[in-house]
Amino acid sequence: MISPLAYIHPDAKIASGVTVEPFAYIEGNVEIGEGSWIGPNATIMNGARIGKNCRIFPGAVISAIPQDLKFAGEETTTEIGDNTTIRECVTLNRGTVDKFKTVIGSNCLLMAYVHVGHDSMVGNNVILANSVNLSGHVTIEDWAILEGYVGVGQFVRIGAHSFIGGQTGVRKNVPPFVKAAREPLAYVGVNSIGLSRRGFSRESILAIEDIYRTLYVKGLNVSNAVSVIEKEAPESAEKEQILTFIRNSKDGIIRGLV
Repeated sequence: MISPLAYIHPDAKIASGVTVEPFAYIEGNVEIGEGSWIGPNATIMNGARIGKNCRIFPGAVISAIPQDLKFAGEETTTEIGDNTTIRECVTLNRGTVDKFKTVIGSNCLLMAYVHVGHDSMVGNNVILANSVNLSGHVTIEDWAILEGYVGVGQFVRIGAHSFIGGQTGVRKNVPPFVKAAREPLAYVGVNSIGLSRRGFSRESILAIEDIYRTLYVKGLNVSNAVSVIEKEAPESAEKEQILTFIRNSKDGIIRGLV
């Protein structure tokens, strides 16, 4: 159902079964997939690509131009996967010439007052709790959870299945499978509860814990720890995922507790 009190540009592509509530505002270069719900007073701007069965709550602003003084009006997008919920007053900025898009995956929950900056890439099944703020060019991999009031700096990468404690600043990359908290942000353990809930075996979780014990507990620097892990840790997909993440983290990863 589309309310006659909503504004929808005639060029917008609205699939069947979409509900648009009163006073929603939808610009022309917009695509919205089947079964999605656009709440009252939501604003959907040019470049928005919204998947199926999404829910956009009141006050959200999707695909506003980047808050980047280098932006020169290039045609870019904000892409949202299927079954994602965008709660009240969330702001998602579209991309710049860097990636030409900002992406939110499928099955995500972005709670009230979240901000996702330009050219950020958020994976599938990610939860961003209230007032999480992502600067531009941030990458968050699948199944990560960020608690409320987390701020993430530009170009930071947060690994899959990681958990970031609330009211913290993320200035370095966070490897996959870990819990990070405190200020400054530090490794505080493996996200074993989250991994168990998602079907990781006890053996896999123990192997991940052994890898991070080498990296963060044994007093080795990162390069020496990586060498030990390469030689001594049993081969597994998780081991390769961790090592690849560290090798690609040119600006470093979060520290361990001191």
